[in-house]
Amino acid sequence: MLENFFEFKENGTNLKTEILAGITTFLAMAYILGVNPSILSNSGMPASGVFFSTALASGIACIIMGLVSKYPIGLSSGMGHNALFTFTIIIFMGNTWETALAATFLSSIIILLITVSGLTEKIINIIPNDLKLAIGAGIGFFLIFIGLNECGIIVGNPTTLVTMGNLLSPPTLLALIGIFITIILYIQKVPAAIFFGLILNAILGLIFISFGFGVGEALMPTISPEIITTKINTSLIFGFVRGFGGLFSNINNIIVIFSLVFLSFFDTTGTFVSLGKQGGFVDENGNIKRVKKAFIGNAAAQMIGSACGTSPITAYLESSTGIEIGGRTGLTGIVIGILFLLSIFFAPIVLSLFTPPVTVVALVIVGILMIQQLKEVNWSDNVVMVSVPMTIAMMILTYSISRGIAWGFVTYTIAKIATGRFKELDWIMLLLSIAFMAYLLWGL
Repeated sequence: MLENFFEFKENGTNLKTEILAGITTFLAMAYILGVNPSILSNSGMPASGVFFSTALASGIACIIMGLVSKYPIGLSSGMGHNALFTFTIIIFMGNTWETALAATFLSSIIILLITVSGLTEKIINIIPNDLKLAIGAGIGFFLIFIGLNECGIIVGNPTTLVTMGNLLSPPTLLALIGIFITIILYIQKVPAAIFFGLILNAILGLIFISFGFGVGEALMPTISPEIITTKINTSLIFGFVRGFGGLFSNINNIIVIFSLVFLSFFDTTGTFVSLGKQGGFVDENGNIKRVKKAFIGNAAAQMIGSACGTSPITAYLESSTGIEIGGRTGLTGIVIGILFLLSIFFAPIVLSLFTPPVTVVALVIVGILMIQQLKEVNWSDNVVMVSVPMTIAMMILTYSISRGIAWGFVTYTIAKIATGRFKELDWIMLLLSIAFMAYLLWGL
């Protein structure tokens, strides 16, 4: 039955290969189970609840993607999306986490409608490719900055705004060692380098504790008898329903919804294109096979994620690890989903081990990987040369992904006009830039 449904022979695969590919991809993605609670807990959400919601939503999302699009792709809370969710939508803009979940739910409906209406390709073509690359790279730099700050490698300074922290502080030293260990693993092309970097760093944290370093530090990993009796926390499920009042009462949340739609839409597009080429899902004309079903599956997954109580769900580039060893069908995704669901029962141990000095490894390394797309930017174009750095710099310096996007659009449009290339601007692009200018000037 599985062979017929997933067409193993046509895709050059078999049951064993699909299962191994699913396990491999899960190992490459599993770091999100430790990272997401660490990031979202900054917003006041309970870490144990975020763990449960992330594992549950990821499991369901992967299974849906496997059945609907039959892609060997894993989905979970997006890195970068969780930063926007926590540090911009909730902390910077003052929304509650319920409102942020409501915005996520609404944005997923918009993406679903866009996909069903057939506007997917048209919208992709409106936004200049160089700006898409700039936004992705900017989020990468933003993740690095957040990670280094969370573990104390970078700290605030009244004179210079930021400076280097005390590297000999146990949590900071642990994070520093973990980053370099993971960098070495990645350079040596060790499969699931980020996952194993996290595991090694968690073990190193326990060694620190055993030798008396960091004892009493809330940030350090620990194993205590209480974690065995910790109950599964389901308090975040359907919390988004309570957030609609706050969502519609603040006009500034229009930019929140747009940012979520924009990031989710183009992040998914980039991931599908990249993985499609690797897995042979792109035809001779450059079109992605079953792309509409893939977007529908991704939008449905994001709706489920917000209902479960976690930040936006998206397709993971780490799926390339499973594709690399032969995963070619949706069964790979289903295996990933099952493993995420099983991980729910290990929540207490994961939350005790994967504290900020440990999870910073994933933030920094994923950020580095996201920055690599800058090599595809057309730096010979003066318009691109000024708008790309502005997008990235303002995203970091304003501590806001949405403000970085706004600066990028406005700079790009002004530069186009200044170079006498006004006619190259799409009218929708022009309207978006005007809206972004109003947002920057008056906070609309």
